[in-house]
Amino acid sequence: MKDQMNRILLILLLFSACLSACSKSNDVVAQVQAQGVIDDKIITTYLKNNNLPENHIDTTGVYYIIDTLGTGNNLFTNSTQITVGYTGRLLTTTSTLGPVFAETDTFHPSFVLGSTIRGWQLGIPECKEGGTITLFVPSRDAYGPYAQPQVGLPANAVLVFNITLYNVTN
Repeated sequence: MKDQMNRILLILLLFSACLSACSKSNDVVAQVQAQGVIDDKIITTYLKNNNLPENHIDTTGVYYIIDTLGTGNNLFTNSTQITVGYTGRLLTTTSTLGPVFAETDTFHPSFVLGSTIRGWQLGIPECKEGGTITLFVPSRDAYGPYAQPQVGLPANAVLVFNITLYNVTN
């Protein structure tokens, strides 16, 4: 009888532990939305403070500035291969750009557009081959709440990329 009572007590204890753990769940969607509000404010305030145009890609938080449009009538898909030169910086405050975390000086890497961060997938098609574009990418369209220690990026990093689009291949 005592062993049976101990088993019942253990089962009840485990059941209550499971219930209490379930009630403490994280609402990831709410966290991403809250961070999105912060990211959008950082980007829009930076653009206003520096008298830059606020070109916004519909339904996203990605802003862009076409520095040079380029030529051609490129069609972009997830399988489009792009060859680019770029500089990536962290947007740390609403008034200044942070340090460079990635740069291609002497080589121009090629990527399949669908394998890049979402901010590039949305922004690069705004430019044409031979053009240059500046992308302001909120964390949700970059690496989100995941730090990238190999390149020195904290979690929820807002990024700015200056990109030259050298080649587009479908």
